[in-house]
Amino acid sequence: MERVAVWIIEDDKDWLRGLAAYLNGQDGLTVTYTSDDPAVVRQTLAAGADAPDVVLMDIMLHGAPEGIALAEETAAATGARIIMLTSMEEKELILRSFQAGAIDYQIKSAFESLPDAIRAAAKRESPISAAAAERMREEFRRLKRLEREFEVKKMQDLITPSELELLKLIDQGHTQTEIASRLVVSIRTVKNHVNHILKKLGAKGSKEAAQEAKEKGLF
Repeated sequence: MERVAVWIIEDDKDWLRGLAAYLNGQDGLTVTYTSDDPAVVRQTLAAGADAPDVVLMDIMLHGAPEGIALAEETAAATGARIIMLTSMEEKELILRSFQAGAIDYQIKSAFESLPDAIRAAAKRESPISAAAAERMREEFRRLKRLEREFEVKKMQDLITPSELELLKLIDQGHTQTEIASRLVVSIRTVKNHVNHILKKLGAKGSKEAAQEAKEKGLF
C-alpha cells in the first residue's frame, strides 16, 4: 500500500516529536516534514519541497492563530488536505479554519483518532470529526442569533414607541377607525403614521409591518 506523506506544523516541540513518532509507527503513514516555525514553513513552500498528502496544522502557533493563514497558503501551494489541530475549542477559529480550506478539525487530546482521519483525508473522503461538526453548528447558531439581534435592534432604532404601539394594535386586528379612537387622534393622523412606518421599514402593508415586529419579539 502506498504510504501517506504527512507534514506536522506544531509549536510545542515536545508534542511535535511525540506525535511524529506516534504517526511513524502507524501502518501506511510517514511523517516527511515537521516544523514549529511559520516562517520556515513558508520558505519550504517557496522552495518547492515534495508535496505532502496531508498536513496537520496547529491553529495556534506561538500564541497567535497563525495556523489559519498558513493552512490556506499550504493548501494552495501543495494541494494537500489540511487537518487543523488544537488543544482549545475555539468556535470562531474552527469556522475560520474551514473557510481557509481545512477539511477536518481534531482536538489534540484525541490524537488516537488522527491516523484514521489522515488516511480518510488522503483518500479524499472529506471527513469531518463529530467535534468539528458540532462546533460548526454551534457557531452557525451563534451567528444566526447575532443576525437576529442585529435585525431586532435595527427595527427598534427605526420606529418610535408610539409607532410600535400602533403596529401592536394593527396586529390585534383593530381597524384604523378603532385605532384612532383608542389613541384619541384623527384617522388622518393614523394613516400618516402608518405610511411613515411603511417607508421606514420598506414594508408593503401595515399588516406585514406588524407581523415583522411581532416575529422580532417587539410586542
